[in-house]
Amino acid sequence: MGRDLGGLRVVVTRPARQAAALAERIKQAGGRPLLFPLLAITGPADPEALRPLLERLSDTDLLIFVSPNAVRYGLEQLAAYGGDLPANSRLACVGEGTARALEQLAGRPPDLLPAGGDDSEALLALPALQQVDGLRVVIFRGQGGREQLAETLRARGAQVGYAEVYRRVRPDNDPEWLLDPLRQGEIDIISVTSSEALDNLIEFGAPELETLQRTPLVVFHQRIADAARRHGFHGPLRVCDQPGDDGLLETLRRWRHGE
Repeated sequence: MGRDLGGLRVVVTRPARQAAALAERIKQAGGRPLLFPLLAITGPADPEALRPLLERLSDTDLLIFVSPNAVRYGLEQLAAYGGDLPANSRLACVGEGTARALEQLAGRPPDLLPAGGDDSEALLALPALQQVDGLRVVIFRGQGGREQLAETLRARGAQVGYAEVYRRVRPDNDPEWLLDPLRQGEIDIISVTSSEALDNLIEFGAPELETLQRTPLVVFHQRIADAARRHGFHGPLRVCDQPGDDGLLETLRRWRHGE
């Protein structure tokens, strides 16, 4: 990509643990990242409530991990109870980033990984998940995630449970870290990677809401774009057409050059 971002001032809103690598890539591409996490990731409020489910994982046919955090916190919770991923269960991942986390942290690649997408819809389209009648499935996710994956698998006859192994919470940021550059016109575009992050952006930016609503956004999914429009955002809005950091960087490059 070279220096294709040409000084573009980008607000990186991922959780702090995940933001550094993206910020470094933006710098290498000639951009100017501003880190302002809109979500913080923490463990479950009641880890003990997971024990019965995690201790019965060996009876499960398929384990699905929806994010790298689901892998990281899921393995931590398993280790806390002296367990590991059952060798007889198949593993599925939503997205290549989740698959990389699984291989790095558990030493196992997923058995099921969609090649043509980075979301639940792509996973559900796999031939292996069309006939799941009677299969026992556990979905590792954050508290209060999307329901589509479980609802669709249940409709196809699977028995589905949740292991909600982490929570997304509003970080304890100083709003002025965002508001001051917003007032000064020092932000070119804000990246938003989830609907929850969008809600927190609106809360943090409330004192300068009119300015915020006309600031360009780059988002990971059309549903986030639709939510932004419903919340009154009327500036330029770009949806990444590829998953992950690669897609975000390419979308920023194209927007920077008016493509």
